Amino acid sequence: MPPAASDPQPCRTLILGASYGSLLGTKLLLAGHPVTLVCTRSTAELIRREGTVVRFPLRGREIDVPSAALRGKLSAVTPEEADPSGFDLAVLAMQEGQYAAPGVRELMRRIAGAGVPCLAVMNMPPLPFLRRLPVLREEPFVGCYAAEEVWAAFPPEQMTLTSADPQAFRPPDRPKNCLQVSLPTNFKAAPFEEAAATALLRRLAADIEAARFDAGDGPLEIPVKLKVHDSLFVPLAKWPMLLTGNYRCIRPDGIISIRDAVLQDVERAREMYAWVCELCHRLGADAADLVPFEKYAQAAEGLTRPASAARALAGGATQIERVDRLVQTIGLRLGRRSLLLDEIVALVDAWLERNRAAAGDASSAD
Repeated sequence: MPPAASDPQPCRTLILGASYGSLLGTKLLLAGHPVTLVCTRSTAELIRREGTVVRFPLRGREIDVPSAALRGKLSAVTPEEADPSGFDLAVLAMQEGQYAAPGVRELMRRIAGAGVPCLAVMNMPPLPFLRRLPVLREEPFVGCYAAEEVWAAFPPEQMTLTSADPQAFRPPDRPKNCLQVSLPTNFKAAPFEEAAATALLRRLAADIEAARFDAGDGPLEIPVKLKVHDSLFVPLAKWPMLLTGNYRCIRPDGIISIRDAVLQDVERAREMYAWVCELCHRLGADAADLVPFEKYAQAAEGLTRPASAARALAGGATQIERVDRLVQTIGLRLGRRSLLLDEIVALVDAWLERNRAAAGDASSAD
């Protein structure tokens, strides 16, 4: 159903990353806004034929939301085909290292050159966003980013960040155009520097809030909203969770679930969480910007899978997002150190070194 004639012009959104990106994309489509997903050629062709399907948990049941049934129009393109000048907003919904891939790197330059406002849906904050935090404006972050140069073309005012709080994954038994939401929490976005770009985000948030989906038994309010906050520091609330849960899924001899990482030794988890929260306070965050440990621990009870970073390492990845090293680096810059965090960083380093050695051996054998 197209927007009524009196409706404001729809927001044209370019989303880099068709996996996790299809979650926010589906919410925008449901609100009547056109979305273009940037992905590999095979995935783009699949989405052009069949659209996307996102499965949401809702009141004891699961609801499939297919893009074909939504008001907004969905498109899919490869990085080489994407022209950012035709969009009002770009959403960066991939792992940090992926922005350096051939084709994507060049697209990032075009997005920066077009001046399109960028909303990063990432655990690893883009460097231009970190430059908006007064304490970090001039700090070096050598060794934290896979491709620091990718971000050089973006001025800080072009970038903001939303927490990747909702948990979702591609079910292994379903096609690549399907996504399963396992924890339907909200995206929590910081404002842009420019009022007009922030106003656009707030409009999208309101449209998502008002949208309903009819699964056959009447209009339903589908979970996962976009919440736009006044504070720059709200997305950093994810850092204590990542260091307490996600990265502690990684063990010397294997990986465990987020639930076990948090709840098997609650006091150790609480210590890690409190240390990262204190670091966020030193950067400028208020208590209201962060999530209490008890609330996170309760949510962790339902996180029965290992984190994506842990799964990647177990699968032989030679590169993952290094939020652990970023937080460690910031802590040292501010004169704070955590032995628990040092252990995590050393463990991730060891996994990556082992995986790179194995990849090199396999390459030599070929």
